[in-house]
Amino acid sequence: MSDPTLKNAVIIIFLLFFSTILVGWVGTAQHPDIGEEFMRLFEKQVGGQVMGGSALEVAGKIFANNLEACVLLFLGGASFGILTIVIMSLNGIVIGAIMELVHKQHSFTFVAAAILPHGVFEIPGFVIAGALGIMFSQSLVNEYYGSGDASAEAQRLAHLFVLLVLPLITVAAIVEAFITPQIIQLVV
Repeated sequence: MSDPTLKNAVIIIFLLFFSTILVGWVGTAQHPDIGEEFMRLFEKQVGGQVMGGSALEVAGKIFANNLEACVLLFLGGASFGILTIVIMSLNGIVIGAIMELVHKQHSFTFVAAAILPHGVFEIPGFVIAGALGIMFSQSLVNEYYGSGDASAEAQRLAHLFVLLVLPLITVAAIVEAFITPQIIQLVV
């Protein structure tokens, strides 16, 4: 990641994501009913779609779900970054809320075991996809002001998406389906 613009965008999205995780965590600690609503929404929208079947089927469903989210983060740049920021923020808030609810029922070790094995791949994948979305929005602004070619930049960013994001979310899906459950069993 030698592109300084990409590094800056990654830092911005990373800070946004983790600050919204804190908002979700603290908000749920103060108002558990809101967190429980987020949990129900997550279980309905995500959990119900990806769980069930063999580990290989689950990995495929997780990959498809994460690919959809990452594509939306990237293409959200076409909304001048608004959609990218909203999706990233909502994901952070929901993750923070779920982490707080799970932490109330289990140890911090359990929460770490449920997130870290695949999260070390998945979170960077999402952050990079969001950063590419922000860069895409900047290319649109630059073209509007006559100092760039948004189409050429979109192609370059799509290439980076394939090179950086796809491998990360692929590995994350495999780890989440095959390894994370085994690690959770070790701490239960």
